[in-house]
Amino acid sequence: MSPAIFLTGLMTGLSLIVAIGAQNAFVLRQGLRGDHVLAVCLTCALSDAVLIVLGVTSFGRIAQLLPWIDPVMRVAGAAFLIWYGARSLRAAISATGALEAGGGRGPGGLRRTVLACLALTWLNPHVYLDTVVLLGTISTRFTEDRDAFAAGAVTGSFLFFFALGYGAASLRPVFANPTAWRILEAVIAVVMWSIAAKLLLG
Repeated sequence: MSPAIFLTGLMTGLSLIVAIGAQNAFVLRQGLRGDHVLAVCLTCALSDAVLIVLGVTSFGRIAQLLPWIDPVMRVAGAAFLIWYGARSLRAAISATGALEAGGGRGPGGLRRTVLACLALTWLNPHVYLDTVVLLGTISTRFTEDRDAFAAGAVTGSFLFFFALGYGAASLRPVFANPTAWRILEAVIAVVMWSIAAKLLLG
């Protein structure tokens, strides 16, 4: 296993998953409330792991059968990342509020919490785009070390969700400040555009 490609998978997975969305807001909220944090983190990380492995293993085979799909998905993925980066940059410039993580009541018991977490993960089309399509497309650049790339991306998913869930309490004072979210959105924009450039330039 190549350490460099593992690290590439780790950083790519982290950069895609860190984008603020419903799933991450849910994990953050549960972490701040101390409500079924382990179950929520495991559900998100394991779901991502399944989708990442599916993307890395299956997308390459599909690309072999349909050679045109790889360049098409590279351009489509880059276009989405450029758009997503622009949206993040717009949020960084214009956002005035912080993420509402502590308001309202959570979904309740363990079963309802896990079901809500599964819905936010598996019913979100962006999850499939990030894990199956984008990571699958990027992994085709590493034909000899695709397993290392997948392992890095899965590791990034576990690190992120558990850090977010269990680190939420210490992060609360930071992200209560709207400026912190604006900085994060700006960083996300730069990362998304960097990945888009790599896809387009090969």
